[in-house]
Amino acid sequence: MKGYLTLEDGSQFEGELDDPSSCEGEIVFYTGMTGYQEVLTDPSYHNQIVVFTYPLIGNYGINTADFESKKPQVKGAIFYECCDAFSHYEAKRSVKDYLGKWKVPYLYHTDTREVVKRIRVNGSMKASISIDGTKSLDSFEEALVEKVACTNLMTCGEGDLHIALIDFGFKKSILQSLVDRQCKVTVIPYHQLHEVMALSPDGVVFSNGPGDPKQLTSYLEQIKQVASSYPSLGICLGHQLLTLAFGGNTKKLSFGHRGANHPVVDTHTGKVFMTSQNHSYVVDSESLEQTELLVRFKHINDDSVEGIYHPEYPIMSVQFHPEAHPGPTDTEWIFDEFLANVRQPRREIAYA
Repeated sequence: MKGYLTLEDGSQFEGELDDPSSCEGEIVFYTGMTGYQEVLTDPSYHNQIVVFTYPLIGNYGINTADFESKKPQVKGAIFYECCDAFSHYEAKRSVKDYLGKWKVPYLYHTDTREVVKRIRVNGSMKASISIDGTKSLDSFEEALVEKVACTNLMTCGEGDLHIALIDFGFKKSILQSLVDRQCKVTVIPYHQLHEVMALSPDGVVFSNGPGDPKQLTSYLEQIKQVASSYPSLGICLGHQLLTLAFGGNTKKLSFGHRGANHPVVDTHTGKVFMTSQNHSYVVDSESLEQTELLVRFKHINDDSVEGIYHPEYPIMSVQFHPEAHPGPTDTEWIFDEFLANVRQPRREIAYA
């Protein structure tokens, strides 16, 4: 049956809709050729309708290993072509079957190039998928982190280092990257930050997550206390929150960075790395002038801040995803550098 993608600016696009269910969300686009399973299940995409720019999605199916969470996090998906047939030795079902199981609306045979052009001109905006094209865009979910973060502490892995992973909507592969490096990891819900001090870990990772970091301003004081007390690594939303906690500012990009081919330069070495990214908000570089924080990484294409560090405390953060899911693997060494900081002699708590 025919279905419609309706954008906030009034434009409308036709496609095929296998199920009459509908949805509303923020429309964004993802430029990677692969990695659709990770994108569909990444909590940072919660409440978003994702347009896949690559014209053929689903050819290697859905497997049981590459999920980033237990269920799809996207509100909806837009494809040019979405395969019914798939071919991969690990695949268990098609993308259509997977989305259908979870009642996630999707359109295919849609002019994704034109949709992306509209987003690039007018920015990310509200959108809807519906059978008649008349769905209202009045309602829009704002409190996103509380929808995807866990509610209770849990511990995984074994090792001589104990890492606290603060959950704002963490990707499974971040946890796995630490476990693979022989770390014991305790996942702590963001609203239980006070548990960190009682746990007394060797280091802390502030995870990725969806939405505007300024929705979490009530936690900034606790974030600063924790980061000033333990070696810390921030990833994506965690990077933005660390910056806010130490006096910096964030702003929203017009249409964000989402893909697996974003070039980032390390200002310490001059080396360039290809990175996986998924974010709408960035650190305002000018705001860092009023803080002690320094820029470590920059985006080659638009010069935006991609990572910071503190000159005195073992605090570092990155806007990109070093866990390399869906790829590339250029910056997995970020975890090794963080753990090297963790292994340095323990300092006294520096913040009161």
